[in-house]
Amino acid sequence: MRHQVKIKKLSRTKSHREAMLANMATSLLDKRMIETTDTKAKELRKVVDRLISTAKNDTVAARRKVARTIRDRKVLKKLFDEIVPQFDKRDSGFTRVIKVGYRRGDSAVMSVVELLTKRPKVEKEKGKKGKKEKSAAKK
Repeated sequence: MRHQVKIKKLSRTKSHREAMLANMATSLLDKRMIETTDTKAKELRKVVDRLISTAKNDTVAARRKVARTIRDRKVLKKLFDEIVPQFDKRDSGFTRVIKVGYRRGDSAVMSVVELLTKRPKVEKEKGKKGKKEKSAAKK
């Protein structure tokens, strides 16, 4: 029976598991979306949701608590300055896990974990020149 078993061990020691999840959380907060196995994704969701909930307090104690897990200063600053303000109205459910298929090598179920933030705006370059720009470029 599984009474009071809260975490999956992921076939790793405690220190290895915590380090792996911390690295994955840092990558997720930095890149906004990562692809991993389904079991790791579900465990990562718990870690990241707790980090964001703690970061919403924005006190020195909260910053230090989050900094224990997120060791990269740039990502830590991004979390408090850009990510947390987007979740002001939301109490929980800051991430989404979507199954995307099976890994080719061992048929492990793969999932995408993403933050439910607004997508950053990327300006597109104009590939085709108009008639006026072509004639101006020739002269």
